[in-house]
Amino acid sequence: MDKIDQELTPKQIVQELDKYIIGQDNAKKSVAIALRNRWRRQQVADELREEIMPNNIILIGPTGVGKTEIARRLARLANAPFVKVEASKFTEVGYVGRDVESIIRDLVDLAVSMVRSQKTAQVEEKAAELAEERLLDILLPPIAKGDEHDTKKVETDELKAKWNRTREKLRDQLRSGQLNERTLELEVPSENFPMMQIVSPMGIEEMGLNIQDLLGPMFPKKIKKRKMKMPDARRYLIQEESQKLIDMEEVIREAIQRVENSGIVFLDEIDKIAGEDSGHGPDVSREGVQRDLLPVVEGTNVLTKYGMVKSDHVLFIASGAFHAAKPSDLIPELQGRFPIRVELDSLTTEDFVRILTEPENALIKQYTALLSTEDVKIDFTKEAIVQIAQTASDVNEKAENIGARRLHTILTTLLEDILFEVPDSKIKKITITDKKVQDTLKDIVEDEDLSRYIL
Repeated sequence: MDKIDQELTPKQIVQELDKYIIGQDNAKKSVAIALRNRWRRQQVADELREEIMPNNIILIGPTGVGKTEIARRLARLANAPFVKVEASKFTEVGYVGRDVESIIRDLVDLAVSMVRSQKTAQVEEKAAELAEERLLDILLPPIAKGDEHDTKKVETDELKAKWNRTREKLRDQLRSGQLNERTLELEVPSENFPMMQIVSPMGIEEMGLNIQDLLGPMFPKKIKKRKMKMPDARRYLIQEESQKLIDMEEVIREAIQRVENSGIVFLDEIDKIAGEDSGHGPDVSREGVQRDLLPVVEGTNVLTKYGMVKSDHVLFIASGAFHAAKPSDLIPELQGRFPIRVELDSLTTEDFVRILTEPENALIKQYTALLSTEDVKIDFTKEAIVQIAQTASDVNEKAENIGARRLHTILTTLLEDILFEVPDSKIKKITITDKKVQDTLKDIVEDEDLSRYIL
């Protein structure tokens, strides 16, 4: 298990989540315990470890209150493979049961990319050294070895000394960027692959196969020469050397281990597959989707292109608004696999004020940073922030309640003219007051039809 996961206690996990998500303390507490339990399980003796199942969670609450953000931040915090899947996509016309297993395949692909990039970072320094030597070999090819008993050995030694001095001089120029405008010709593998049509009832990736691997012996990789500037050549060679230094078998082993022990799947819109089947239309297979999801959530072996992967200990966090359906409308077997249920609170005007200002990625901080790129300083008065929050609450009550996402639409509308005019104007300081907010949004908020379309 990752070191960061081991160091963070449930309280510390909640503190980290507080930096990005306002309120929802019950949900944060539940996911923090679930995350810590994964580390605890890793410390348990082998024979009992396999018996300890993850406490899957259902987050219940309207859209835009932080359900997805909690799961995403949790995964980032644990440095764990994480995928978000809309459960409703499996109810589409033409749906076939095996699609559900693609959740685990996506998770494995993501884990392999994660581990590979981490391993690349570890060997980057060594790869940079090797790439530098290769560049120097291209700029100044090595001297052909002469016979040791050659009578001209003295001349050869002098030539070697001169070659070494030239090489070191080139190394200094390379490091200082003096050779950046030089163009090199490198041999790179050609990406072109023979065109062919494959007729198959399922995608090749669903079969867990790679065409390149299958047909490699028939179509060996072609090499082509490509000209590139020195910095691009350096980057390419560093990448090539990194791949040579990384043991892909070890990467795959570690990635599968991470998926099996710390993978997180976020199943959004699970309420859309709850309830009675309508018997017609595109979502005729809602209960069928639940039955297909069941083995993956319960724990099964999934065939991926990297081998068999067990989903027994993958943590599933489901979420849904549950307006029309209730968690008890799910089939009993699936309900039993989600023992923890947490109801998230609707957001108030006070929550919106805090969302606008407190998180590290708060919208006002984002717009301030965006405008600072044009050397413009923008200030929002406290009254203006309260007015924006109040407007968001009012529009959410009148129109569809989309939670904190409403703040995006309101701020975009409020700052639209400013963002358009700024590059051509000479203004260096802008202050947004509550009057400015009222004047800009007044007509839109009052006209219900207009606000429905614009906000």
